Amino acid sequence: MNRSIETLKEIYKPYRYTYKGNAIILESTNGNVVVKERKKDLNNLFSYLKSRSFDNFPNIIDDSRSDIDVYEYIEDIKYPKEQRANDLIDLVANLHNKTSYYKDVTEDNYKEIYENIKSNLDYYSYIYEKYFDDFFKEIYLSPSKYLFMRNYSKINANINFCKTQLDNWYDLVSNLKKSRVSVIHNDLSLDHFLKKDKGYLISWDKSIVDTPILDLVNFYKKEYLSLNFDNLLKNYINSFKLNDEELKLFLILISIPPTIEFDNDEFNSCIRLRKQLDYIYKTENLIRPYYSKDKKEK
Repeated sequence: MNRSIETLKEIYKPYRYTYKGNAIILESTNGNVVVKERKKDLNNLFSYLKSRSFDNFPNIIDDSRSDIDVYEYIEDIKYPKEQRANDLIDLVANLHNKTSYYKDVTEDNYKEIYENIKSNLDYYSYIYEKYFDDFFKEIYLSPSKYLFMRNYSKINANINFCKTQLDNWYDLVSNLKKSRVSVIHNDLSLDHFLKKDKGYLISWDKSIVDTPILDLVNFYKKEYLSLNFDNLLKNYINSFKLNDEELKLFLILISIPPTIEFDNDEFNSCIRLRKQLDYIYKTENLIRPYYSKDKKEK
């Protein structure tokens, strides 16, 4: 890659180059370009997206080398974070709308999803119960252990709630023969969204075809503390309506508690555990209206 970049410097003769994440911005009197290591050939994906009238990504202007790609440079506009998040959600809903289709599936496909999630929940139940039993025997608890013990009932209830809802989801999908999939970006974050004349998604290296809710789950887990997801989720569903099994699986996946771990650094353990508990409480507030609605309808 270094040799290719040196060649590009000879071609573009930049007066400055800047490292930004995994990209290098070459600035020259003839314009700016972005250089990225090629982790995945994206030409077929971009051609397909354009055929579906979705062109919200930087164009590749030079792919003649095997190890790097050169992209057009998008000058990002600075504006409020909440507005940026809404624009990102609108764009992702548009991506899912234009690339979604139903594929044939068997019961084994849903069973595999069910068993993977159930296995994770069973592991959490085991490890957190072990934490509780071990800490209960201690006479003097550290602050992080005391914080865990005070909130253990909430953590345990959260896991049991996920198990119950997972069983309900499996009952809902066990007889389905089709599943909706779409192109998903699979690495959504505010850092991967640019706004100029329109919105652009960058960093498509992890993109796959899968259930659309994975984009929402990934974005939520990255930005849950900094954004109001009540409105974001409503805006997404207004643009791309989730069916019952998709919405239920999304609510289950975001409700699964983060992995709780302790280490010798008590200060870091407290901070990490507090964030994990904040995730549980904030997610509970987010999903409550959807289950309240179900109860009213019944």
